[in-house]
Amino acid sequence: MARATGRVLALALAASALIAARGPEQWEIPVGAPGGPADIAQGFDPPDQPWQAGHRGVDLRAPGGSEVRAAGSGEVTYAGLLAGRGVVVVQHGDVRTTYEPVDPVVTVGSTVSAGEQIGVVAEIGSHCAPDSCLHWGAIDGDTYVDPLTLVDTVTREIRLLPLGDRALTEEPPPPPDPPSADTTLGWPVADPYVTSPYGMRTHPVTGERKLHDGTDFRAACGNPIRASAAGEVSGLGNRGAYGLQITIDHGSVGGTALTTSYSHLSRFGVAHGQPVAKGEVIGWAGTTGLSTGCHLHFMVYTDGSLTDPMSQLPNNGTAARKQTHALGR
Repeated sequence: MARATGRVLALALAASALIAARGPEQWEIPVGAPGGPADIAQGFDPPDQPWQAGHRGVDLRAPGGSEVRAAGSGEVTYAGLLAGRGVVVVQHGDVRTTYEPVDPVVTVGSTVSAGEQIGVVAEIGSHCAPDSCLHWGAIDGDTYVDPLTLVDTVTREIRLLPLGDRALTEEPPPPPDPPSADTTLGWPVADPYVTSPYGMRTHPVTGERKLHDGTDFRAACGNPIRASAAGEVSGLGNRGAYGLQITIDHGSVGGTALTTSYSHLSRFGVAHGQPVAKGEVIGWAGTTGLSTGCHLHFMVYTDGSLTDPMSQLPNNGTAARKQTHALGR
């Protein structure tokens, strides 16, 4: 038992030391919810010898066309095709990170910050074919390292439990708390009215056909935006095309890890790490980022993967869907 506890502690300390020594103060998972969790299709599995086959990175599930972000601040040293697939490389001091397959939106020599968009997940060249994913790699000097050790959310998943009577007697753990009866998200806006649903569409600003990774709700400038469920603010900042964005980690809801994000806000009403209640005002509607007018872009991640938000809202979003159909008539 002492050996097992010591090994977990060593892993936690090693991950913490790697984070502290690796350059940018902030590292982020490059796809999915900005605050995580990562949806891992295949983990890091380096070969015993450099010339042998292995998996020198991690594969993260992500729909084709979804945003790829720089994991940390640095300079783009490559952005283009390599062996038939799109690749972006970012140098962060001694460490460089790689992303593929990606359709880049940056050029060589560009300076990027952590969380800034560098491309979208390409439809061709996936390591997870026929499914879609991003292969994310990290190289320290000439040595491949597990990129997940750069992200501090990984260390938060390593917890040492206190050594109490139960651990000494090997009695079974107490039963878990009963799940909350409230397993449905609440509407993030009053009088929900969908102006653009989740799915493939032609972007109204860029003209590019790509995945619209959330649901747009009508919201006048300055209207309050509310948390769809209780949770903790796991991400908050200016997210490029998304403008001012808040991400909330709701933990497990009905047995599913649930995260929501709220984009194009005019200002924030919460701080990073702050707990929030369901229905609490977290910010106010705006048109920041790549937007044609004030509205809310609402995104939902279940178990780390993008999901149609309407499927998680009351009665599968019936009220707002009816309003959308009425608009169509």
